[in-house]
Amino acid sequence: MADYIIITDSSCDLPDDVAAQLGVKVVPLSLTLGGREYLNTTDARGIPNKELYARLRAGEVSKTSAANADVFVEAMEPELQAGRDVLYIGFSSALSATCQVGANVGREMMEKYPGRKVYTVDSLCASLGQGLFVYLLAQKKREGMDLEALRDYAEDLKLHICHWFTVEDLQFLRRGGRVSAAAAVIGSILSIKPVLHVDNEGRLIPVAKVRGRKASLRAIAEKVQETMLDRPDQTLFISHGDSEEDARLVAEMIKERTGLKLQVLNFVGPVIGSHSGPGTIAVFFIGSER
Repeated sequence: MADYIIITDSSCDLPDDVAAQLGVKVVPLSLTLGGREYLNTTDARGIPNKELYARLRAGEVSKTSAANADVFVEAMEPELQAGRDVLYIGFSSALSATCQVGANVGREMMEKYPGRKVYTVDSLCASLGQGLFVYLLAQKKREGMDLEALRDYAEDLKLHICHWFTVEDLQFLRRGGRVSAAAAVIGSILSIKPVLHVDNEGRLIPVAKVRGRKASLRAIAEKVQETMLDRPDQTLFISHGDSEEDARLVAEMIKERTGLKLQVLNFVGPVIGSHSGPGTIAVFFIGSER
């Protein structure tokens, strides 16, 4: 059986140590803040999460960019040269051009290395939803699933990766066109907190509006309870926009309702956090439907 590697992009928000343990290679996206470009990494090329959110709270505006072709070539070509095939799991195509860039590079690489395979799966996921998807696929790879079988399994699984989240400040969603300017102003005045999810096309969709922060956290905990599947690989990931206390609170709410324990907690990374803003709380799990 041919060897292969899973490659994804940094919108997955997986902690570095988790990605390393999984044997997953992560390609960086980028953002521009204060006239400087940063890669979405945790090394010196990136911006620390705490600094990003402090600057967003202070009113700075971050502009984000898809991963470029060169970083995909740098990630894929050494693997192909070493005789390994590639399964690339991309950031939702409804939210970024990154997946398309990766797919294009993959096709070019197969032409250059005709004996090798590069498959692309559009995850239709974001943040630790994408991270959870990659995590589950890496477990199957460890169990010995071959490349074609894992690609097919990924296509079957991805619409069961549920994303439910809420935000603290509607103005960040307004900038991204997710809510109207009027709704953002009125919502802020009335302390309206939207509950959103990622739909079957990989888009961010508002589902409900509730009054107050705690009510919004209860609402997303209840969504887990309503739709989670009882299966051995059921896993809870939570990401947050520099709001760890609330993230742990919603984890406790979910545990009380379902018995499901938190597996991975991490920041919403700089690229996605630039659009969702400080205070975002997002939960990810395997559900009957999105």
